[in-house]
Amino acid sequence: MSVNVTEIFGSNVFSTAVMRERLPKGVFQEVMDVMKHGGNISMATADIVANAMKDWAVEKGATHYTHWFQPLTGITAEKHDAFITRPEDGKTILQLTGKQLIMGESDASSFPSGGLRSTHYARGYTAWDMTSPAFVKEMTAGTILCIPTIFVSYTGEALDKKTPLLRSMEAINTQGLRILRLFGNTEAQKVFPSVGPEQEYFLVDREKYLKRRDLIYTGRTLFGAPAPKGQELEDQYFGVIRDRVGSFMSDLNEELWKLGIPATTQHNEVAPAQHEMAPIYTMCNLAVDQNQLTMETMKRVATRHGLVCLLHEKPYAGVNGSGKHNNWSIGTDTGENLLDPGDTPNENLQFLLVLSCIMKAVDTHADLLRQSASCVGNEHRLGGQEAPPAIISIFLGDQLESVVDQIISNAESVKLLASGKLDSGVSTVPVLNKDATDRNRTTPFAFTGNKFEFRMVGSSDSIADANTTLNAIVAEALCEAADQLEQAGDFNAACTKLIHDNMAQHQRIIFNGDGYSDEWVAEAARRGLPNLASLVDAVPALTTEKAVKLFTKFGIYTQSELEARADIMYETYVKTIKIEANTMIHMAAKHYIPTVIGYTTRLAQSITAVASACPEAELSVQRGLLKDVSARLAEASAALEQLKPLMDRVDAIQDVKEMAIAYRTAVVPAMDALRYPIDQLELMVDKSIWPVPTYGDLMFEV
Repeated sequence: MSVNVTEIFGSNVFSTAVMRERLPKGVFQEVMDVMKHGGNISMATADIVANAMKDWAVEKGATHYTHWFQPLTGITAEKHDAFITRPEDGKTILQLTGKQLIMGESDASSFPSGGLRSTHYARGYTAWDMTSPAFVKEMTAGTILCIPTIFVSYTGEALDKKTPLLRSMEAINTQGLRILRLFGNTEAQKVFPSVGPEQEYFLVDREKYLKRRDLIYTGRTLFGAPAPKGQELEDQYFGVIRDRVGSFMSDLNEELWKLGIPATTQHNEVAPAQHEMAPIYTMCNLAVDQNQLTMETMKRVATRHGLVCLLHEKPYAGVNGSGKHNNWSIGTDTGENLLDPGDTPNENLQFLLVLSCIMKAVDTHADLLRQSASCVGNEHRLGGQEAPPAIISIFLGDQLESVVDQIISNAESVKLLASGKLDSGVSTVPVLNKDATDRNRTTPFAFTGNKFEFRMVGSSDSIADANTTLNAIVAEALCEAADQLEQAGDFNAACTKLIHDNMAQHQRIIFNGDGYSDEWVAEAARRGLPNLASLVDAVPALTTEKAVKLFTKFGIYTQSELEARADIMYETYVKTIKIEANTMIHMAAKHYIPTVIGYTTRLAQSITAVASACPEAELSVQRGLLKDVSARLAEASAALEQLKPLMDRVDAIQDVKEMAIAYRTAVVPAMDALRYPIDQLELMVDKSIWPVPTYGDLMFEV
């Protein structure tokens, strides 16, 4: 069945076009003014907007509304309230008031707060984010009007990921405009970051998924031997999409398009049963909202097709994990991209200044940027042979790196490496214009033409934290540049010197080589770049004096909000690893060990029966197998018995940071010790009695 994309695109969004159509002209103008310049709409206007929004949603089949927000769980939250009012004479009317639209209330003690809220206090507020359009979600629970909001505590602290993000966007707007005014640009009234997050994911058959308690409880396989075939032949990447997967992708696109999400790219990724979708990039806060909706929609649509969408960064050991490439740029309301180098970047003073400020920002706050991409699942991915290393560096490419080198060396005139031509040698194929620079897939932060691609973010993670940090650190660098240049007598000379100084002082952050190599790890250490291998190592970056100064300067976080987020990250790490360890204990004790005991019993009985029937029969193979299986069984049992008391000892630690460190340094290795013999047993025991689907079953039977 064909889909008319232009007809359905944004059909479930209360967009600017819908508001223009449904709101009185004066009300519409008031809403637009507040959206563009800030402030508050009047309550009378709010009532009119709310009623129009309700009528539109009801026409779509909506019965309920919700304040849709993003608490510090990393996912979204919603509480549905019906439009109905108190019945009179057995009848009711449907209503959404301006007050209900603008503000809601939720139990703030029921969400992670890092100590910002005592659990015996409940009140928290959701407040309408006018810059993100309302939308309707078509769910099995009904059609729901979703009103994007922020979420704050009774005393005003941010309890969500959206509030700091919006604050960071205001910071980059203010500082970006200062830079533009220095270059004589008086037309632009707004500077904003734009983002396009590529989303990787795995699909697995739902029936097989339901037979794996580890997938159900943790989102990844805690046990599993490699399949005979993995990604070695590289035949999955960009391969023909299977019918079942293609049907899922088709439905997914339709659902995303109705929500106004400009999903464009779809393809098979490197690992078996791994795929990717990518949208056109849009304003930062919308991109964050849309990516959360994308992940939710992927899971919902997969269920319709008898599939489960796995967003964990490393659901299978030994094959590529999943990330989320965060393409980030800065633009203006007049359509200018501040990261567009133009045809002659060596002569583009404004671009070079912005580039030098980004170099300074990333080098100064490399630890914070690494922290912003820290989630528990990413522990298994970063540093692997398919993902960026845990060391932050910038890739500029040969052309821009040459420009930077010439500027640092005070060359009399900065030359530009020319782009070349690529002749395939086929007469019917045109000669191609070749980029002056190749791409580098091993770098965490790569310049890709007119944007930077932050490749560290995990596939399951919200992109809010990464973009809040990116916006903040770049705003700081732009602010420091503006402070200096606004006092300059000779602007061009001062700007040229500042570009030189920024690039010279922060050149160490540039690396165009192989980020996967051991040599780079050694070189990064020599340069003094941080190498924060784990989330537990990265969390302290949030509360350093440097970080507190940065975030409080622009009102993005208070010190208490930063400290709370650090505590929440430690708590999340502890709880996640604890769930994984308990799941391993359950599976080992209830599934694997009993199965292997049964297998050894059968094997022993077979040996006895054969020996009795034919004493001269050769039984060395059976006896050798029984011996090997029994040895691995004993190893697994011993590892299981060591893991249980170890967790009790670690759980007794009072300080959450110390507990997180202990889970990482003691419990995780003990989990690995339990996994190893069971994975070996999977390769020995009769597959017909193995208690769970194997990697081959999960990845190749979709």
